[in-house]
Amino acid sequence: MIFAAVFGALPLAIWIYLLAARGLFWLMRERDDRDEPQFDGPWPSVVAVVPARDEADVIARSIGSLLQQDYPGDFRIVLVDDQSTDGTSAVARALNDDGKLQILSGAPRPHGWTGKLWAVKQGVAQADIADYLWLTDADIAHTPENLRKLVARAKNDNLVLVSLMAKLHCKTFAERLLIPAFVFFFAMLFPFGWVNKKNSKIAAAAGGCILVSRAALERAGGIDAIRHEIIDDCALARLMKKQGQIRLSLTNRALSLRPYEKIEDIRRMVARSAYAQLDYSPLQLTGTLAGMFLLCVAPVIAALFSSGLARIAGALTWLAMAIAFQPMLRFYKLSPFWGAALPIIGALYALFTLDSAIQFWRGRGGMWKGRVQAMTGA
Repeated sequence: MIFAAVFGALPLAIWIYLLAARGLFWLMRERDDRDEPQFDGPWPSVVAVVPARDEADVIARSIGSLLQQDYPGDFRIVLVDDQSTDGTSAVARALNDDGKLQILSGAPRPHGWTGKLWAVKQGVAQADIADYLWLTDADIAHTPENLRKLVARAKNDNLVLVSLMAKLHCKTFAERLLIPAFVFFFAMLFPFGWVNKKNSKIAAAAGGCILVSRAALERAGGIDAIRHEIIDDCALARLMKKQGQIRLSLTNRALSLRPYEKIEDIRRMVARSAYAQLDYSPLQLTGTLAGMFLLCVAPVIAALFSSGLARIAGALTWLAMAIAFQPMLRFYKLSPFWGAALPIIGALYALFTLDSAIQFWRGRGGMWKGRVQAMTGA
């Protein structure tokens, strides 16, 4: 009876709750191409701030996509070269920018700052009195209408922050196995529908594409207020939601240029920040690992190796997981049969989270391009 409850009925009850009462996150209804706003102007001024460190392989495509924006208002780009050693600035300077692009050599990072946020801070300082700041990563490409649509959304809905979850690279086996689930679990943790509700405390953003009101950011204390944060996008969202309503959506208008050829590449990406999400707490880590086992592994054990009601409950839970994963698989145009692999995928992410803690305990927490940034950014 105890086995049946733990490995059968309890995971099923939890998944029923997740599917029915967690903002219907799995339906992925928050899309930037639905209910598109119309805006006639006048169009506010915008400065795109792009932090870059050793991005020579992608910088031409990302900055090129910014230069091709069809935005009708005043628009400039500030690229902050964060002490690159691969010629990132030289590649960017070769672009035909028509005077829109300013390249800034980043100063050495002060104690207490993460590298990206220090670069963003310097870029924001060059933005003068722009109405909006467009914070975007150096490995993200944008369709020509993206900025215009972002500003229209912000103005029509009176938003202080608009963020788009860039569509991640999803071609290799490792990407097909793990990338859609990365967004799925992110949405489970931060249901987009709840993020977008003004009276909800849930706040999140995706760092690859964030449009933020400069005035609201200044009222909130500026980038300085989150200078030590490793998960900077969600920290910014929490900060800005205190100033007004924010919005997070899926998109096809912002595309990641960064491929993940091997599972190891994705492990490093997750391990950089997973333990920070748990506030570096061993107790939260233990609870997370136990929860992932209960949600993902226990139903498979029950379905394959148990009997009676426990097996039925395990099979139903496994089926519920596969069904919940279908909208995300459709968004990434993958076979629905990947849904059956969600328990294995969840177990892998649990291992990545454990590895993130181990890296922190070894003094390598928050490792990013040669920098250890966990806790203080030192």
